[in-house]
Amino acid sequence: MYRTSKGFLTVFIATLMCVYGAGAQEAANADEVKVDWAKVIRVSNSTPTLQVVVNPQLLRGAKLHDSSFAALHMLGADYVRYVPWLPYPRQAVAELSAPADGKTSWDFSHIDPTLDDFMKATEGHSVVLNFSTIPAWMYKTDKPVTFPDDPNQVFWDYTQGTELRDPSMKEVSEYFARLLSWYTKGGFIDEAGKRRESGHHYKIAYWEVLNEIEFEHHWTPEQYTKFYDAVTTAMRKVDPNIKFMALALAQPSKNPEMFEYFLSPANHKQGVPLDFITYHFYASPTPDQTLDDWQYTFFDQAEGFINTIRFVETIRKRYSPSVKTDLNELGVILTEDEKEIHQPGYVAKLEPKAYWNLAGAMYAHIYAEAAKLGIDVVGESQLVGYRSQFPSVSMMNYETGDPNPRFWVLKLLKDNFGPGDKLVETTNSNKALSAQGFETKGGKTLLVINKRNRAEKATLPAEADGATVSLVAPSTDDHAPAEEKLQGRVLSLQPFEVAVVRYK
Repeated sequence: MYRTSKGFLTVFIATLMCVYGAGAQEAANADEVKVDWAKVIRVSNSTPTLQVVVNPQLLRGAKLHDSSFAALHMLGADYVRYVPWLPYPRQAVAELSAPADGKTSWDFSHIDPTLDDFMKATEGHSVVLNFSTIPAWMYKTDKPVTFPDDPNQVFWDYTQGTELRDPSMKEVSEYFARLLSWYTKGGFIDEAGKRRESGHHYKIAYWEVLNEIEFEHHWTPEQYTKFYDAVTTAMRKVDPNIKFMALALAQPSKNPEMFEYFLSPANHKQGVPLDFITYHFYASPTPDQTLDDWQYTFFDQAEGFINTIRFVETIRKRYSPSVKTDLNELGVILTEDEKEIHQPGYVAKLEPKAYWNLAGAMYAHIYAEAAKLGIDVVGESQLVGYRSQFPSVSMMNYETGDPNPRFWVLKLLKDNFGPGDKLVETTNSNKALSAQGFETKGGKTLLVINKRNRAEKATLPAEADGATVSLVAPSTDDHAPAEEKLQGRVLSLQPFEVAVVRYK
């Protein structure tokens, strides 16, 4: 009896140990990232980049001017989007009054200095110009639109009206043609027949036609398509080689009819080029959420946007498969930003320090997913924000002037990934992590992103031992990515870390 019981106990313990061992092994492998380097799922088209939105902190002499343009130059990105926009009419609109009595109001004195600094900082790289704001006098309004004399005073009510005063669109088309001529042909002849000299002969690779058209003047698909045809036809007379970007939708998932109508060549005049479509995404937490919630909200909303990309891609491929896509505003807009805009004198709370790493991790995740979907350009928003001017979208620390983790994540991606990379099949069972393998010009490279506000570990393929890891994490603060050597197969990740593992 004793011997039988002892035998049973021995068998039971051995069985238990096997089960426990299997469970322990399963737990140990639960965070394993598997990469099949031989299975290419797509060749990447995706260029990581950013947008630069004009605001007073980019003016010469402003606190963030020098460091911001130095960072932009150091980044060396292509497809950099430059947007003079509506809150600062004197910095965005070159003709603020209608021609009258043989005189015109053309004035670039508040526009050119910042644009010149931008072009110098991006020299040798492609840029996208978007003068997104149409002169208010070109619209029918109940009364003339007035605006501050101070070019640095924010004014949110400039874009009034929904009907152009010239239904032929000749007037507005000539305005944009003259803008292009000012920057590429040394000047133009104005409405009064006077030659205006600029001395500019910049190379403008791309011009984006308006911005967030469902909000600014509330364009219908038919109106915008007619406008796009008229403006691009006029601008191509100035530069036949320029390419155009279109739509710049703020809410792409709510506007399928805009994609359907615009992307159909049947709705355009013969010969009008369709080069790029563009649209945007910002994660938007609710006012009662904190960082503990944001880590889930941001990535959940990002997944919704990735589904929107799939949806739009289906439309694009059906109507105009040769048209490319630029996701040129990707980021987060926190509730505090909206309060600052709508409540004069409101002083926003500072973002939690970890927010910048979280927002950078979300962008890196979107970049990897967009690359898998064949997207051409993936643009982070934006170089400079600050207190009272969308601070949570900034890629510069608006207190110190240093590039923040959002900038350094972009730099990390730009330095390691780009068009021509081969994306390979990558599986990862740890939902707290995002991982994707790439065959790059530099060899086997793995992008790993910690989506959570806690430390995580990832067991990498065996050949990872001795690999070089470049990372942006809380420990790197507002500094360039750190580098370390991986000892063994286990990659330890800090909260919201973005890591690039380069194999030997």
